[in-house]
Amino acid sequence: MKKHRFINVLVLLLVVRSTLGQITPPGMGKAKTGAWFAFGLKQQLEKQKKWQSMSYIGFARKSNLNNYDPLFKPAFFILNQEFSHQFHKHWQYSLAVSYRRQYEYFYKPPYEPKTPSLKQEFRLYGRFSYLLKTTRFSFSSTFRQEVRKFYSPDFKIVSEDLQIRSRIRLQFTVNLNATKTHRLIAGSEQLFSISKDTRLNTWTTFDYSDSRFSFYYSYSSQTQPFIFSVGYMNDLVGKKAPFSAHYFGFDLILENPFKLHNRAKTVLSKN
Repeated sequence: MKKHRFINVLVLLLVVRSTLGQITPPGMGKAKTGAWFAFGLKQQLEKQKKWQSMSYIGFARKSNLNNYDPLFKPAFFILNQEFSHQFHKHWQYSLAVSYRRQYEYFYKPPYEPKTPSLKQEFRLYGRFSYLLKTTRFSFSSTFRQEVRKFYSPDFKIVSEDLQIRSRIRLQFTVNLNATKTHRLIAGSEQLFSISKDTRLNTWTTFDYSDSRFSFYYSYSSQTQPFIFSVGYMNDLVGKKAPFSAHYFGFDLILENPFKLHNRAKTVLSKN
């Protein structure tokens, strides 16, 4: 068992080193800790650098409620495609589609997988951001609206089959050197949602769900088309009896591989 765990960790580290800017972890439900790994491709779509494509693939693992092993069991697999348009010096909007596979577990010992053990999600979202940049720092405030549709592994309807979720995010980035290759990124995001219950054919009330606080270090090479980021996120879930989950994130973005001489030194948070 220990040998098997060591091999899993080694494989994950190799993936991080060879394939993994800053794509923050998804919420993983009730867990003590979690680990998030992602590989992205960011490409400017025209010479004016107003349109941008961002694609990424990511996977997450998490602990049980009775341990702190962030690699203990699978949590998520995600495919995401987003298109962004900066139509003004301070304003940007994005449109995106996402496919996710979430592993489901009971919240009581021995924390066995549910039946079915997997939930599929198709997500559409739009993002509208205000941007403020100087040579030393940048700030962004973002409103994001999502529509989430859930299915069982064989595409049957589940109890919560539809959710509408709103997200408000503030992010602050500090450039640690003049070339902007080393950065510190801090973010705060609050989430609110309303869901449809298919069994009762009713909607829940629109309410607060959780807050996510992240802190990342990002390195963007001037000679290679890579942005590497490593960081931490705290997910504070609920309001009456809130609990915290601690996530560690690693990601690598391949930036403008088709126009390396026009690389844009910008790092925007995706999640």
